[in-house]
Amino acid sequence: MEEGQKVTGIVAEFNPFHNGHKYLLSQAEGIKIIVMSGNWLQRGEPAIVDKWARTNMAIENGADLVIEMPVLASVQAADFFAKGAIDILKSLKINNLVFGTESDLDYQRVSDIYKTKSEEMEDFLQTLSEDLSYPEKTQLMWQKYTDLSFDGNTPNHILALAYIKALGGYEATLSPVRRLGQGFHSKELTGDFASATAIRNSIDQPERYFNFVPSSVADTLKDSPKVSWTNFFPLLKYKIISSDISNILQMNTELEVRIKRTIGKVNSIDELVEEVYTKRYTKARIKRLLVYILLDIKEGAGIISSNKIRVLGFTEAGQKHLKSIKKDVELVAKIGSIPWDEESQKADEIYMLADTNIQEQNFGRIPYRYKKAPVDK
Repeated sequence: MEEGQKVTGIVAEFNPFHNGHKYLLSQAEGIKIIVMSGNWLQRGEPAIVDKWARTNMAIENGADLVIEMPVLASVQAADFFAKGAIDILKSLKINNLVFGTESDLDYQRVSDIYKTKSEEMEDFLQTLSEDLSYPEKTQLMWQKYTDLSFDGNTPNHILALAYIKALGGYEATLSPVRRLGQGFHSKELTGDFASATAIRNSIDQPERYFNFVPSSVADTLKDSPKVSWTNFFPLLKYKIISSDISNILQMNTELEVRIKRTIGKVNSIDELVEEVYTKRYTKARIKRLLVYILLDIKEGAGIISSNKIRVLGFTEAGQKHLKSIKKDVELVAKIGSIPWDEESQKADEIYMLADTNIQEQNFGRIPYRYKKAPVDK
């Protein structure tokens, strides 16, 4: 890495990549490194298209390097998701963090407060009632020490705070980018920017979302098998009915009983989640738990089960950066007989069950290489 060069880290899912993501990348400087969730995502769902298609989207539209986040980090609550991603970015020696946000907050001020009071703030979390969900506890912590308020419609802002916690004392410039267009979960396809939710909801009608994604992304989406929870519900139902799920990651007796009691009476993931969630157990937590059941992730699994860095794609600049740090990290560009991350590879095999047209996700696959200039509309 050249002295004084800016190395920017971005945490993403690109589910799918859209104009807002392209704008975010255009606002980033220097080498742009993406740590991207693989085929299973933070809110407890499968990616709409596989990790290779989404890597293609990113590299063709401004990213220099795409690194896969292991499944045990990608399917986690915000703080643990952020820790898994930021730990990878630290190992890749970023000195700048770019993230989207709905807020005009001075994140550097918040970061400085956390650096000086982190121990006290973490101790405060332990004093809060167990009747509160973990997101409620962290929001109370931020409110107490930084006077922040939350309205329930700022998921990117909440993730930004989780990134600050995960960075800890690591020195990196914080570069927030104001989110443009519709809200995070808006289903409206209007204006120049639409949410990933709106695009996913119209995934079978390309003419509706075409103006909201780069043309190269539209082509990739058209040609890629589409995946949703619907593909996996029969498998999940079988697993719950036929198996002991008591030892699944983050399972407890109350949730086990609620899930077992409900599964025979519902016909979809959404119905199951509606019946099981409570004020204490959010819908996102329940969906993550259902992913753990489907993927057979057991209690005791760590946030990341491998220290190896899985490379999914790069440009010439990204490859040059990797060469400059290869003595300090263990890079995996191709998976053979020795696994990269057993949990992630098993998760990919299950993902492939959704559609026989999904290509092999690991064995023999090599990083996507930038081949031509990004295509603008």
